[in-house]
Amino acid sequence: MDVRRLAAVDMWGSAGARWRRWVILTEFVVGAFGLCAVGVTLLLSADGVTRTLFGLWFVGVGVNYVPLMLYAVAFVRPGALEAEIEGVDVFAELRHYTAAQLWVLVPLLIALLASRQLRRHSG
Repeated sequence: MDVRRLAAVDMWGSAGARWRRWVILTEFVVGAFGLCAVGVTLLLSADGVTRTLFGLWFVGVGVNYVPLMLYAVAFVRPGALEAEIEGVDVFAELRHYTAAQLWVLVPLLIALLASRQLRRHSG
């Protein structure tokens, strides 16, 4: 799964509506900061294993939203998303990434994939 492409396709949607970019960016920002905040709150108030595990899960999922958020911030610049999506079969990608988005619920997976992909492309 290409995390950068996931963010781009999610922001573009089926029609490339400008308002959708801001909705998805907001989703990613709230996901990153909100889920981490809930997780930290649970960890700080943890009085047992269950709260600790839920706290760790929330933080791990929140961390998954960080690379998505960073890509979304980059794609909000005028022309950036269009350049990223150019030549892409958006409908095929939407079918693939609509199901693949569920992987965000696996703590740290998206963040680890994004880190690996970034290292591969920059090195």
